[in-house]
Amino acid sequence: MNSQLENAISLIEATYQTGAVSTACLLVQKRDFSLVSSFGKGSHRRAVFLLASISKPLTATGLMVLVDHGQLSLSDPVRKFIPEFSGDERDSVTVQHLLTHTSGLPDMLRENVELRKRHAPLDDFVAAICKTPLLFRPGTEVRYQSTGLLIAARIAECITGMTFRDFLKQEVFVPLGMVQTSLGLDGRSTANTVICEFTGNDEWNSSEDSHWGWNSAYWRDLGAPWGGIHSTVEDLGRILDDFLYPSGRVLKPETAARMIVNQAYGLNDPWGLGWAVKPGTFGMTCSPRTFGHYGVTGTIAWSDPKTSLSCVFLTNKQVAQSRDGLLGQVSDLVAEWGNETI
Repeated sequence: MNSQLENAISLIEATYQTGAVSTACLLVQKRDFSLVSSFGKGSHRRAVFLLASISKPLTATGLMVLVDHGQLSLSDPVRKFIPEFSGDERDSVTVQHLLTHTSGLPDMLRENVELRKRHAPLDDFVAAICKTPLLFRPGTEVRYQSTGLLIAARIAECITGMTFRDFLKQEVFVPLGMVQTSLGLDGRSTANTVICEFTGNDEWNSSEDSHWGWNSAYWRDLGAPWGGIHSTVEDLGRILDDFLYPSGRVLKPETAARMIVNQAYGLNDPWGLGWAVKPGTFGMTCSPRTFGHYGVTGTIAWSDPKTSLSCVFLTNKQVAQSRDGLLGQVSDLVAEWGNETI
């Protein structure tokens, strides 16, 4: 282990000692090398974190399983499966638009907080999305949105007749040996997961006892496909590996390769199918081929196919901006180590 990787671990340890982050777990893997370092009370290599938006590429993976099975096409209009998703310019929204953030849907519904406060089921979120105005003509712009991933998951449920959480478990998590990963709690209590810490708005931030916040039993088990997956660093390492070295256990190799390259051709930002692929998003010295995702709960997972390097860093401290703070600093150091050990 060279100095840059040691520096990354020292940086996390120093941040933990200041109290700025109370729980963290880092996985770095490259070919036959694998390292897991855990920090904080109760933190260990199998600690279960709420991933937040890292859920999005895992949800997209589930949709691409259906594409591989011939049950779905990326060019299919959403209204083919959800007839009430129609009118305005919704008729032209396709599955690909949902997975590339080009659908025109907003990131969050205007009534998001109200829905959460009354413990609304996902059906109510879907109904509201089907009525919410589009922000732009589908396919003309990339604008990050969570609502599209819920619509994508609902399409999978319409096709399979299964709940999306059961579908992901059967078709993605179990085949890859991701035994600690679930959409929702999967029978756990919140006490058996890492509790998120937030700054700012106390209502959102919510203590562990809040009835609708990030740590509430309601939100943790809602099964929101845009942000409700729980997992560990090692489980995320397994799915990253399956994109670096496609095994065929979940996706065809050509499908996996398609997901991690730009599919938003000619638009304002590159985006893969579920995966973020914009150069400079992760480690500053990562190659342009790097793919991954952040989560607002303080999580990051990425792989660089050029160096065969993967990094998963899960913390319990909310991030305000993707490249700011500890997640970006650790990614930079890990990427530098990866480049030095080619």
